[in-house]
Amino acid sequence: MSKRKLTRRQAWRVKKIQHERSERASKKADFVDQQLSEGALGDEQQGLVIAHYGSQVDVECQQGNDAGKIFRCHLRANLDTLVTGDRVIWRAGNPTGVIVANQARASELSRPDIHGQLRPVAANIDYIVIVLAPRPEPHANLIDRYLVAAESVGIEPLILLNKVDLIDDSNRAQLEQLLSIYPDIGYQVLQASTQTMDGLSALKTVLKNRTSVFVGQSGVGKSSLINALLPGVDSKVGALSKAHDKGTHTTTTAKLFHFPDGGDLVDSPGIREFGLWHMQRQQVLEGFVEFRPYLGHCKFRDCQHQSEPGCALLAAVEQGKITQRRLASFESIANSLEQL
Repeated sequence: MSKRKLTRRQAWRVKKIQHERSERASKKADFVDQQLSEGALGDEQQGLVIAHYGSQVDVECQQGNDAGKIFRCHLRANLDTLVTGDRVIWRAGNPTGVIVANQARASELSRPDIHGQLRPVAANIDYIVIVLAPRPEPHANLIDRYLVAAESVGIEPLILLNKVDLIDDSNRAQLEQLLSIYPDIGYQVLQASTQTMDGLSALKTVLKNRTSVFVGQSGVGKSSLINALLPGVDSKVGALSKAHDKGTHTTTTAKLFHFPDGGDLVDSPGIREFGLWHMQRQQVLEGFVEFRPYLGHCKFRDCQHQSEPGCALLAAVEQGKITQRRLASFESIANSLEQL
């Protein structure tokens, strides 16, 4: 498709907007540099980014008399993008401090935006908690997308079936069948309910002294879990849409909370589908952990694992070492990538 040609007025307006943005960024950078040069800021100290608001972040002081206190800070123009969970060096100011350096990340959770560009959403994460619920109805393909994404960034996934109080005779067998495969391939599956408080103690034990992020469809109860795990936080809760039985988005920015007994929890904006547009077919294949022992053992190097003779994956399916469902899930994800 050819590019639409802008009119002279449209081109002028685009140029004007870009110039205004550049001017604002330049003024902010000049102001920050002036503060630094005039010594108007405090000493350098360590901090933890606990929330991100565009060009500013909330930083929790990690040392000294102000340890545990929250400060709003500007970002220096020469810094890479910061996200919740980043460890930084900052200097206090009046009224706003300045981030002067960001420290290396142990891990990074990213997802594609609506334009297909990969954007980080949280840093230094130990667990990706994939939250499901009986409603909205969970699907294997969505769970597998989360698992592949977690494997691709080297962050351990944990599957959590929330709202187990909604399990009844109409959905019990389906849910058991859906989740039964994952412990067999090495993934931990927990169950919980914020209504009956079942399973919350076990969940707290697993998450203690680790930094975790909750991901999942809107409406699966991430905010309710936070309210139950961290009394007093009062994270906004959205009711399910009656028309579509899907959740309404309530969280607008990733925020980090501390467990009283140790450990951190990052609440990320709810999403209904986790895109893997940035990944190649081979990367997706490697994200299915039980496939890995058979990769590279097919008869043909360019095997697509569909009907080729000598396919190691198809042989593993016949031997019961890989399920047909997971192989079909891989094919569905791979096909969605090829259609982009």
